[in-house]
Amino acid sequence: MAQTEFIKLSGIAAAPGISMAPAFLFTKEIETISDETIENVNEALENLRLAIEKSQKELSKVFSLAVDKLGEKRAAIFEAQLMILDDPILIETIRQRIIDEKKSPEFIVDAEMSKYQQLMSASSEAYMKERSLDIKDIKDRIIRNLKKRKWLSKILNNVIVVASSLTPADSVLFSKNDVKGYVTNFGGLTSHTAIVARALDIPAVVGVHDATSKISDGDYIIVDGFHGEIIVNPTKKQIKFYEEKIRKINDIDIEFAKLKDKPSVTKDGREIKLYANLDVTSELDLILQNCANGIGLLRTEQIFQGTEAFPDEDVQFEFYKEVAEKLYPGTVTIRTFDIGGDKVLPFDVKEPNPMLGWRGVRFLLDNNSLYKSQIRAILKASKHKNVKIMIPMISSIAEIRRSKEILEMCKHELRDEGFEFDESIPFGIMIEVPSAAVMAEDYAEEVDFISVGTNDLIQYLLAVDRGNEIVNDLYQEFHPALIRTLDFIIKAGKITDTEVSICGEMAADQYAVPLLVGLGFESLSMSPSAIPVTKKIITDLNYQQVKKLVYECLHYKTESEIKTALKDFFNENLKEEAERIK
Repeated sequence: MAQTEFIKLSGIAAAPGISMAPAFLFTKEIETISDETIENVNEALENLRLAIEKSQKELSKVFSLAVDKLGEKRAAIFEAQLMILDDPILIETIRQRIIDEKKSPEFIVDAEMSKYQQLMSASSEAYMKERSLDIKDIKDRIIRNLKKRKWLSKILNNVIVVASSLTPADSVLFSKNDVKGYVTNFGGLTSHTAIVARALDIPAVVGVHDATSKISDGDYIIVDGFHGEIIVNPTKKQIKFYEEKIRKINDIDIEFAKLKDKPSVTKDGREIKLYANLDVTSELDLILQNCANGIGLLRTEQIFQGTEAFPDEDVQFEFYKEVAEKLYPGTVTIRTFDIGGDKVLPFDVKEPNPMLGWRGVRFLLDNNSLYKSQIRAILKASKHKNVKIMIPMISSIAEIRRSKEILEMCKHELRDEGFEFDESIPFGIMIEVPSAAVMAEDYAEEVDFISVGTNDLIQYLLAVDRGNEIVNDLYQEFHPALIRTLDFIIKAGKITDTEVSICGEMAADQYAVPLLVGLGFESLSMSPSAIPVTKKIITDLNYQQVKKLVYECLHYKTESEIKTALKDFFNENLKEEAERIK
């Protein structure tokens, strides 16, 4: 029975926006698995072959839809699933167990694939836990086809989907029904629900824990993807408030569009360059549309996602060249492979604590040929002099100097081979670990530019896993320690006359913009969709005024004091923007 009084639930704000619509409580029937002995093994093997074949056809259709909706790079997860279905070792293991044990194929499929599912679920990494859902989706799909059961979705158009969790296929298929929002019990910012929702501009709140027990089918709900809140059976007053908020957001978005071709300059004449973080090449059009100054962070890991090997030098060169030429005369900052940790390698590496292990520049320096092939590819793509090279996860000056030696070695080789490239290509590093922040002035003397990666810097500085829902509230981007650390890094850059930018998620946080400008950042890099609103905020700022705001914030001792000061600043000086994010 539907709730008669409104209730408010909280989760992780996974995709921005506000939606109001009836809830569709999505559940899947759990298939019963019997371990009965079978008599006809050949028949069981043939049923398995047909079930796998049907599963492959289903996923191929989903993959085609995902490419259309999300682009090829984001759709790569379905290619990975298809590869699992085509894995000869896995399939042969299942076949042999059916022959040896004479158990039903669904029992063997469940037993064998659950091993991999449980292995990933037991991981300490949120990313790996979420990938266990991919394995479960394949397992359930095969079992359903073995039983010749058809799953029929009764979902209606214009509803908000509420579920315990959603598989990648669920998220994509629901997009055909003009879904207005997503709410899930489980999941984080890297869940497929969050990725699909952001790509399709659908508000989503994940990690709510008790959504399916507190929300009934047909309940009218409001999803606030800005703040991670859900209101179940809202009052007339609440509905009116959010209707007005949606109207204001739409009006403000129209105003943002008018700034498209204008520079990002404060009222008192300070220009702040706005760059885009590029995760997938399908976002290039959005970057060009929003008139970014270029790409402040090109994540090169996307080249090998869904594949079993690193791309060779030629493949990389073509990719970097395409991006650099499309963005010209805008600059493109290419980050070398940032892999390991929460980013899966194209091969198995088991580490007790991967976030403190073999990742970023550490991995690259131990794989010299791979490092050289990437640097050579970047250099070859730099002939128009609009490319920069950036090294992730630097924690020592030795890593900087060794990387520079490899850069010079690659330049020497390319000269001998007759290739044209930018002899003075800017070389920079990311500051993501506390040791790099403390040594910022010394490191700045070694490089042309520094980019602060706040995502990792916050979690290492505060010793908080940003993917762990249990300590999610301790991951604080306005923690006084972080604000003072950013101030220290900026001052180190000024002393050495080294450019300092920021490319973490904090740059896209609207409340953070006045703070970052006041601290002295002259360029910010963020998701392409955040550029228009950031430009609007900057053009309404007075640099001298935000410097005073920063002075106050640097003396506060708690995050709540800093957040209150920023909200007060918005309410007093940026009323339109405050209405949008209130």
